Amino acid sequence: MNKIYSIQIKDTEKLTISLPITAQHFGKIGFVSFGTITLPCDVLYDETLIDNIVIPKELSEQLLLPALGKTHLIIHDYTLHLGPLVGIFTAGFTESSLRPIGERSLFFAKFLSIDQSLGIYSFVFGAHHINWEEGTIEGYTYGKNGWKRGTFPFPNAVYDRLPNRRIENHQALKLVKKRLTEEYTIPWYNPGFFNKWSIHQLLIQDTEASHYLPETIHDPSISRMEEMLSSYQSIYLKPANGSLGLGVFQLMYSREENTYYSRYRDDKDINRLRRYPSLESFLKASFKDRLLSSYLAQQGIKLIRFDGKAIDFRIHTNKDDYGSWKVTALAAKVAGRGSVTTHLNNGGVVKTLEEIYDDPQERMKTFHNLTEAAITLSKKIDQHIKGFIGEIGFDFGVDQDGRVWMFEANSKPGRSIFSHPELKDADLTTRKASLQYGVYLSKKAIFHPEELVHEES
Repeated sequence: MNKIYSIQIKDTEKLTISLPITAQHFGKIGFVSFGTITLPCDVLYDETLIDNIVIPKELSEQLLLPALGKTHLIIHDYTLHLGPLVGIFTAGFTESSLRPIGERSLFFAKFLSIDQSLGIYSFVFGAHHINWEEGTIEGYTYGKNGWKRGTFPFPNAVYDRLPNRRIENHQALKLVKKRLTEEYTIPWYNPGFFNKWSIHQLLIQDTEASHYLPETIHDPSISRMEEMLSSYQSIYLKPANGSLGLGVFQLMYSREENTYYSRYRDDKDINRLRRYPSLESFLKASFKDRLLSSYLAQQGIKLIRFDGKAIDFRIHTNKDDYGSWKVTALAAKVAGRGSVTTHLNNGGVVKTLEEIYDDPQERMKTFHNLTEAAITLSKKIDQHIKGFIGEIGFDFGVDQDGRVWMFEANSKPGRSIFSHPELKDADLTTRKASLQYGVYLSKKAIFHPEELVHEES
């Protein structure tokens, strides 16, 4: 049942829940559940109720159900499940009541403020908010009156929004995931940051996916880089576990001058172009504190350009409330002057396809090719990676022959493209989809828990 109902709390001694008459078709009900709390109840079917359900105050308090709200009605095995309840797991909490998650408070507020429009209850929490003995969590919600702290049951699903790899590898946080997934069989989605080399290795084996991959070498030797430069004129050196374009070098070789050029962003966030007589001299100057063994060398692509500047494309894909992949956002990123990447922190600028392409046919062709690539690669990554992936952010390039290339896939994509005024709807769509996938997993945990165990292993 995808219909959403409004909850009314009634002060009455009887522990009887009133439901619309249409809910009778879904079988008998003897229990009510919110998150991981389940209680016995009686049910009355009321012809006057259409979009509302009525719950006794005492029962709502025992369920730790917020006073007002909207809900799906999920009925299975004599139990009425309210919500569902989605917990967003993160770290970096502060003592501030106005900004409880520091600089990322606005980011989380944008998710939490749309939950009720989807018939979902959501809250954000960290490892230290869990009371294992009571089976409750002291989490934060966000609404019209700002941030509010409250007590919740363990949720039906957990959306992982840990901020970086270092925090994710913290033993205490790993233990939280282990206990909630194994002891409480709560589905946990979007765990883990992708490793560029691991993603490349799993996709290169697949004929449908490998077509989109530039040649990529892990731990490249000097001779291998020389060969790639001979073939492609330019290559990119990227950290295998990097993000935001940090630590990326573009290397170019000029046959006429017999000279190597390197484009990069220095420690003071200034874009630099340096020349070197050899690759050895480049490595000596630029890799003092870096190891080539943690880097990838990737084929340089002659990208299409806008106003003389290279363009690539950021595409967000999300699973919806049916568990199917869909493209939720698409934007072009134009490189900043002298920049090695198109990232906004390197001076890049976000543009819509309409701003890039005057010709509608050319625009539609690019849109189709990028969308097809994004859905194909989302499915392939999903097939091969353990756990539940709900969203992916891709960086694609289009070369001067119109061929699409995948540069990166991110499991926790940044949201900087949504600063563009024309992408406000896409911003909302991606946030909704992230929570809607939590509804899909919650229902799966209720109706087919055995399938979740199979999918996560």
